[in-house]
Amino acid sequence: MNILYLTRRILTLLLTVFFVVLLSFAAFRIIPGNPALAILGMEASPGQVAELQAKLGANLPLFEQFLNWIKGIVTLDFGESIRFSEPVLDMIVSRLPVTFSLAVISLSITLVIAVPLGILAARARGRVMDLIISIGTQLGLAVPSFWTGILLILIFGLTLKWFSISQFVPWSKDPWLAFKSLLLPATAVAIPQIAIVVRYLRTTMLEQLNLDYVRTAYSKGLKESNIYFKHVLKNALIPVITVVGMNFGEILAGSLVVEQVFTLPGFGRLLITAISNRDYPLIQGMVVLIAFIVITLNFVVDLSYRWLDPKIRLK
Repeated sequence: MNILYLTRRILTLLLTVFFVVLLSFAAFRIIPGNPALAILGMEASPGQVAELQAKLGANLPLFEQFLNWIKGIVTLDFGESIRFSEPVLDMIVSRLPVTFSLAVISLSITLVIAVPLGILAARARGRVMDLIISIGTQLGLAVPSFWTGILLILIFGLTLKWFSISQFVPWSKDPWLAFKSLLLPATAVAIPQIAIVVRYLRTTMLEQLNLDYVRTAYSKGLKESNIYFKHVLKNALIPVITVVGMNFGEILAGSLVVEQVFTLPGFGRLLITAISNRDYPLIQGMVVLIAFIVITLNFVVDLSYRWLDPKIRLK
């Protein structure tokens, strides 16, 4: 891999992270009013407000606050939660396995279902199967994840009783039960993503099928399956990977909402609790971490282009 290209991408990654950190810091400083007073309420005494301001570091000059915030992020010290009186990082780490597992399972379901459906839709262009898949993707895009989650609970949890609802089992206790407790919410998050990936893959494969190299492959007598899977699919996956990488942020956002529906002890419930209690250190820490995960994933997607497309390697 070209060292110059990698260095440029790493610098872009660091610069993006810096701007995210800067925006997360500024967002809570431009809010009108006194943050300590907003947390404690209007009935708080001046002494209580001053004490909380000192705890938050809000009584320091703005530049010094920013330097302390940067130093805390570099040393993974996001401060202490006001609501729970626990280190923010410890609280995030304790909830990370649930949300991250939910996002990974959702992404896996998306790829396992969407790639075959996208190929099938492209091969059945203009036929009945293509129409059925198109109608299904439209429904998947139209129905929000939280409503899909409610339907899955009603059908598979309360009616068929195939899954235990509102009962998350930790991975360390029983991996199979942990997977089962996350399967329904992951499916709810995955359905709209499946619709998006199927549409993009179908479109890009149809574009590739109209190019000269495909006609040349047919003229040489290559099998249709070899043409689709060894040539067309690999080229068609490049824009699809871009979409999947960009949608991982949406998958995380969908996970936060669906966690509320299934009462999972992940980021979603913690973030809602932090917002309702105006726990600024906890909110800031979670925002920065989620942004860093999304930025890092996009960085990995950029690097994958050079593996998928030889033309990018040459450039």
